Amino acid sequence: MAELTERPFPPGDYPLVVVGSGPGGLQVSSALGGLGIRHALLSADEQPGGMFRRWPFFQRLLSWTKPYAPVARATRAYERYDWNSLIPESDEHRAVMVGLMDGTSYFPSRPEMQAGLEAFTSRTNLKVRFGCRWTGTSRLDDGRFILETTDGEYTAGTLVIAVGVAEPWRPTSPGMELAAHYADTQPVETYADKRIFIVGKQNSGFELASGMLPWAKRIIIASPSPARLSVNTHSLVGIRARYLQPYEDHVLGGGVAILDAGIERIEPGSPGDAPFRVVTRRSSDSVEMAFDVDAVIAATGFVAPLLDLPDLGVATFGQSRLPAQTPFWESATMPGVFFAGTIGQGSGGLKKHGIPSNSGAVQGARYNARVLARHIATTRFGVKLERPTLAPASVVEFLLDELTQGPELWHQRAYLGRVLSLDPDDGIRDEGILPLAWFVDAGGPDAVAATLETDGTGAVYPVIYLRRGGSVSEHALEAHPLLDYRTASARSALASILAPVLGGSSIPLASS
Repeated sequence: MAELTERPFPPGDYPLVVVGSGPGGLQVSSALGGLGIRHALLSADEQPGGMFRRWPFFQRLLSWTKPYAPVARATRAYERYDWNSLIPESDEHRAVMVGLMDGTSYFPSRPEMQAGLEAFTSRTNLKVRFGCRWTGTSRLDDGRFILETTDGEYTAGTLVIAVGVAEPWRPTSPGMELAAHYADTQPVETYADKRIFIVGKQNSGFELASGMLPWAKRIIIASPSPARLSVNTHSLVGIRARYLQPYEDHVLGGGVAILDAGIERIEPGSPGDAPFRVVTRRSSDSVEMAFDVDAVIAATGFVAPLLDLPDLGVATFGQSRLPAQTPFWESATMPGVFFAGTIGQGSGGLKKHGIPSNSGAVQGARYNARVLARHIATTRFGVKLERPTLAPASVVEFLLDELTQGPELWHQRAYLGRVLSLDPDDGIRDEGILPLAWFVDAGGPDAVAATLETDGTGAVYPVIYLRRGGSVSEHALEAHPLLDYRTASARSALASILAPVLGGSSIPLASS
C-alpha cells in the first residue's frame, strides 16, 4: 500500500482541484487524468473509500456485483451486472470488485467494497493527497478559488467537490439530541435483550432493524409516512428486499412494530427500568402513544458537508442540503464549482414517472463523473473530444446495441442518453453519453438521444428523443421480456422514427 501513502499535490496553484476520495472523487479524477487534465486530488481520509470505510453498519451493500453474467467480465457490457466497480480508462482494470468477493453473496461486504476502491486506486496508479482536510473557501479578484486545507492553501479556477452526503442529520423534535444517530450505532451485541426505538423508515432504519433482529427483544420503527418497498415501486425507490425481514416480522407478530407516527418528543425515562420514553402521534388519527425503551436511534439521514460554500454563494435545497445544480452538475449559482459522487443528486434530471436517478449510488454516480470530466475538459480546458462518424445505414443497429447493452443507460434510466448529432454537412456524429435533461431543454441542431425508462408497472423500455428543427419529440419502443431490444419489430419501429432525419431509403429495415 506504499503507493497509497505518498504525498503528491503539495499546496499551490492548480488548474483544477478535486476534493474527496470516495467513489465520486476517485472516478472523476481517473476520468480527468485520462483526458489529460492536470489537477490535484485531496482527501481528509488516510486511504481511499469515503463513507465505505464506515458504512453500511451491518456490512452488506445494497448494490450487487454478479460473478457470472451473460457477458464477459472485462467488457463495458459487464458493468450492467457489476454495480460497484469504478470504471477505468483501460480494459485491464475493469471489474475490480468481482475478484475481491468471497462468493458468499453477490452483495459485497463493506470491507470488500473498501478493498475494491483501494485496489482501483492502486492498480490505476491514481494519486491522492491523503490526510489533507478542506477547511474553508474564498475567492480571488480574478475569480479563482482558494481552498484552505490543513496542509496549506490551494488555488484553482475550477473545483470539483466530491465529499458525499456524509454529515449526520437529526430532525428538530424536542429531545432528539438524546437519540444516537445511525452513524454512532454501537456493536450489535450492545443491544442484546433491549427494547430499541428506530426513528426513520428508509433503508438505513430497516438495515439496523435487520441486523438487530437476533439481539433485540423488541424493535419499534416509526416515521409519519408509510414504509415504501422497492418491490412495489418497481425501482430503487423504497426499502430494498434485503431488509424486508423486519417488515415480515411486523406483519406476522414477531416482535417488530412498524408505526406510521410522528415523533412528538423524546424524554429521559426511569433509570434502571427504561432510560428513554418516546412520545409519538399516530398519523391516521392523531392519537398520542408513548413507548418506554432502552435505546433510541435516529436513522434520519445525512446532509452534504459543504462547509462555507453556501456563504460564498452556492445555493442548496432540501433536507439533505444538496447544492442546486445544472444538468452537468455545476453549481446553479456559482459557475466553476462542480459536484461528483452522491452529492450529484442535486441535478435531478427529468424524474420520468416520478422515479429519481441512481446518482446517489455508485452505479449511477460513476457515469455522471465520467460525463462531468468530459464536459469540464471541453468547456473549461478546450479539449477536442473524438466524435466518431456513423454511416446512416448503421445508426439503427448502433442504437439498439446501446439500448440493450449500454450500462450508462441501464443504470441511469431517463437521466443519461446516447446522443447522435445529425448535421447535413458534418454527417452523423456519436457525441457519447450526455444528460437527458440537457438534451431536452438546451435546444440546438438536429440530434437523437436514446435512453431507457421504467414506468410504474416495472416495464423497462427504450425511448427515443428526436430533436428536429428545434423541437423535441418523444417515441417509446416496446418492452421486451428478456430486455433485448435487437428485435425485428424494434428495428422497424426505430427506422420509422428516424426516417424523417436520416432519409427512409438509407435506413435498415426489419428484414436487414
